[in-house]
Amino acid sequence: MTINCKGNLIDFTTPKVMGILNLTPDSFYDGGQNNSEKDILLHTKKMLTAGADFIDVGAYSSRPGAADISEEEELSRMIPVVKMLLKEFPEVLLSIDTFRSEVARQAVKHGAAIINDISGGNLDENMFKTVAELQVPYILMHMRGTPKNMKDLNQYDDLVKDILFYFSERIAEARKMGINDLIIDPGFGFSKNISQNFELLAKLQLFRNLGLPILSGISRKSLIYKTLDISVDEALNGTTVLNTVSLLNGAHILRVHDVKEAVECVKLTTRLRN
Repeated sequence: MTINCKGNLIDFTTPKVMGILNLTPDSFYDGGQNNSEKDILLHTKKMLTAGADFIDVGAYSSRPGAADISEEEELSRMIPVVKMLLKEFPEVLLSIDTFRSEVARQAVKHGAAIINDISGGNLDENMFKTVAELQVPYILMHMRGTPKNMKDLNQYDDLVKDILFYFSERIAEARKMGINDLIIDPGFGFSKNISQNFELLAKLQLFRNLGLPILSGISRKSLIYKTLDISVDEALNGTTVLNTVSLLNGAHILRVHDVKEAVECVKLTTRLRN
């Protein structure tokens, strides 16, 4: 299983790690930590040194109840950082965490490699068309509503069946529009309560039937720290446990705050399989 990323084939025989770089002041774990050029460069270097295959850059907080920001503000946070990172780390593969087609277009224009859309194209009718024109890999996530109201939209007839149906429809539409390289993300924590998140993780293997790489984004989320009755700062060990479960259940990419520990999960689970 491969994707074409800036002319290079990325092979998912060995799972990959995507390090999170939040540029937002209000993200649930690391909001406001990367608010200077020095901090951004140091954090990115740390993740790359630890073995990150991709860096996922986000300038719009998607935590539950997050405040909306304008497209102009998102662009003003995102584009200077994309330019800076590619100047400092020319080989880095940047994933852009956005649901806005113009942010996607501008980021790829300046060298970004992947678009990571929490809305699966549902919050911007031009997203599929734009990604098809840009011919970059597209991460299609499952979510209902918006970050502001998604917590109230977690009623399902059959959780996994409903999400698989969602993906089958959105994948068909993306293919029809001309998007070649797709990655699916079940959307842990998005429009799902804690029990639903655990059910989704337990049945993650079923999503391999879609024939696409699977991204798991569980890092330090509430299903970990609320279940263990700890703070988000104490959730690294729990994250490592569930990242391991993700890999054993078929995930191809781990999207994480803590790259070193995720890379170790990949090495150990790969050795176990082999």
